Amino acid sequence: MISDPTALAQSLSDDGWAVLPSLLSADDCAAMRVAWTTPTLFRSEVNMARHGFGRGVYRYFGDPLPGAVQALRAGLYPALAEIANRWAGVLGTGKSYPATHAEYRARCHAAGQARPTPLLLRYGPGDWNALHQDLYGAEVFPLQVAILLSEPERDFTGGEFVLTEQRPRMQSRAAVVPLRQGDAVVFPVRERPVQGARGPYRVQMRHGVSKLHSGERFTLGIIFHDAA
Repeated sequence: MISDPTALAQSLSDDGWAVLPSLLSADDCAAMRVAWTTPTLFRSEVNMARHGFGRGVYRYFGDPLPGAVQALRAGLYPALAEIANRWAGVLGTGKSYPATHAEYRARCHAAGQARPTPLLLRYGPGDWNALHQDLYGAEVFPLQVAILLSEPERDFTGGEFVLTEQRPRMQSRAAVVPLRQGDAVVFPVRERPVQGARGPYRVQMRHGVSKLHSGERFTLGIIFHDAA
C-alpha cells in the first residue's frame, strides 16, 4: 500500500509531511462519499461550530468498520509503525509499536481506548477546521493519514490542508499541502523529531483546513489509535 517507505520517511523528516499520490481511485472516493448518506455506519457526529472547532461536520465510523476503511487502517499501519519506532528511539520516549494494527488496537483496548477513530469530514462554503491535534487518550500512535475525496477547483475552491510546526524558541512555520482527489497526506499527530546542531529535538505539529470558498469537500481521516 506504501510503495516507497524510504521516500515517505525522508519526506516526513525533511518537511514534516508526505503525500501518497492516488492512494484511492476516483471510484473509491465516490464510494466513500456515498457512505456519508448511511448514518448506521457511524457511531457519532460532531458539529464543529458547536464545539468551537471551526465550521463543518464530521462523523466517526462505528464498529465494525467498513471493509475499505479497515483495509486502509491495516494496510498503511506497518510501514508507519517502522517510522514511529525510529522516532521513538530518537526521542527516547521508551515507546514501541507492534508490527500489525490488530496488535496495536489490542493495546489501545487494554488501555481503555476502544472506540474507533476513522472519520469522514464534510465541508461546505464558509466551513473550516481549526488547527488541532487528534489526541483521544494516553495511547497515541504518532502518525495519521488524511485522504482527499473531492477534486479541488472542480468540486470545491479554497479548503487547503494546512500544517503548522512550533519550533522551540522560534515562531511557528506553516505549510499548505497540495492534494488532488485520491491523494493522501501522512503527518504527525502531535510531534516529530528534528535534527539540530546539538542533536535531535521535538517540534509540536498541528493541522487544519482553511476556509472553503465554494462547493463541497469530503475527507477520510485514518487515525490509528482508538478513543477512550
